[in-house]
Formats: sequence, C-alpha cells, structure tokens
Amino acid sequence: MLPSFFIAHGSPLIAIENNEYTTFINQLGQSLPRPKAVVLFSAHWESQPQKVSDVDTYSTIYDFGGFDPALTKIQYPAQGYHDVSLEIMNLFKVNDVPFEIETKRGLDHGAWVVLRLLYPNADIPIISMSVNPNLKPEEQYKVGKSLSALRANDILIIGSGGTVHNLRVLNWADNGQVDQWALEFDDWLEHHLNNWNLDSLFKYDSIAPYGETAVPPYGKEHFIPLFYAMGAADNQQTAKLLHRSFRYGNLSHSVWQFGEIE
Repeated sequence: MLPSFFIAHGSPLIAIENNEYTTFINQLGQSLPRPKAVVLFSAHWESQPQKVSDVDTYSTIYDFGGFDPALTKIQYPAQGYHDVSLEIMNLFKVNDVPFEIETKRGLDHGAWVVLRLLYPNADIPIISMSVNPNLKPEEQYKVGKSLSALRANDILIIGSGGTVHNLRVLNWADNGQVDQWALEFDDWLEHHLNNWNLDSLFKYDSIAPYGETAVPPYGKEHFIPLFYAMGAADNQQTAKLLHRSFRYGNLSHSVWQFGEIE
C-alpha cells in the first residue's frame, strides 16, 4: 500500500530551478516504491462535477504568464491508464460521487511541474483529476476517501496545491524572510493534521489564525487538494510533515504524507 501526498507546486519556476525544495521532491520520487499509476488532483483544474481524465497521451498546458520563456519549451508527455480511469469511475459510482469523463485536456502546471520533479522520464501513467472549491471540505475529503482502495493497488494519490497561497501578498524580492502570519497558520495546520482533527480542519477558514490571509476566499482551490489527499488515507489516519519551506515571504512549499507504506 502506498501513502497519499499533498505536494505544494509553488511557482512554475521550480520546474527549472535547482534548490532545496526541488531536490527534496526529486529524492522523494526515487525513494518511493514505483507506482502503477499516479492519480493527481490539481489546484489548476476546477470543475463541477468532478472530472476524471481518460487520456491516451497528455499534452502540456502552460497556464501562466510572465515567467521565463524556457518553461514553455518543457514537455511532459505522460500516458494515461484507461483501466485505472475505469476503476476510479466505478469507485465514484459506488460512493455516489458525481463525475464526468474528460478525454482531451492536458496536464496543467499544477500537475506537470510536480510530476516532472518526481518522475522526470514521464514513464508513470497519470490520471488527472479536477477539484471543486465550491464543495464543503468534508465533501472534498469524501471524494478522496472514495478512492482509498486504490492505494492498496500501488496507485499513488497526490493533491497538488499550496497550504499558504495568496499571490496578492507575496514578496517577489524573496529576501529569505518568512512572514510570521504564514508560520502561525502553517503551525496551526500542522498540529491539527498530526492529530487528524477533522472537525477543526474543516473549519480552518473561521478558526485558524490568519486563515483568510493564508487561504483567501478567491484562492481556496490551492488549499483544498489537501482534503482530497487526506481523505485517500482515511483508512490509516496518519499524517507526517516531510518538508516545509517558504519562498517570496509566505508561499509555502510543504509536502505532507498521509498513511504509510505497507
């Protein structure tokens, strides 16, 4: 059985940077047992209802602007996996999760930046998944929980986003200083994740310190992949912070592992 993960995708620039965080993600990919496939919920794909990719070969989407043009030369031509897509659809049917099939959409940067660091050769099949910020956190958790059986089949489930992600308050000078409010929010989150305190986590926006600054109402899509990934490990309910660092004053680079390798 594989764990599930929440992995911050940060700025698109981590696709071409070599730093502490990119090194960590690369080493994480090397340390894990090779998965049969990766199911990835990306903050950059919002939909209602849930979308499930059933794609032969993914194109690479450059859903950003103003960054180094070298980013738009990167290709990540991962393959899909029809049988796993069907398995996901069946699990959603059993668990009453409404969904639609998507057969054309490529991988957005929330997906391919992370996947390229984990598996540079694009040799692991991918099933791309959307997120829905309009669902309640407990409903997002339920979507992930409905897929927990996949982990026993060596399928890796990832939520890609960011625990602190507010583009309006970033310090692009990136002087190495971390804003105290961002640390306080992430410390609160760490405490409640370690204790699997769903009651508090589901109310993060009203009870966490600086909740609306760390997760602004217009930017919930980056935080909620955490609930999808966490739900996928509901049958074990263990959380472990593997990495945490910050860029641009408050943009979190965190990696959470949910569940254990068995």
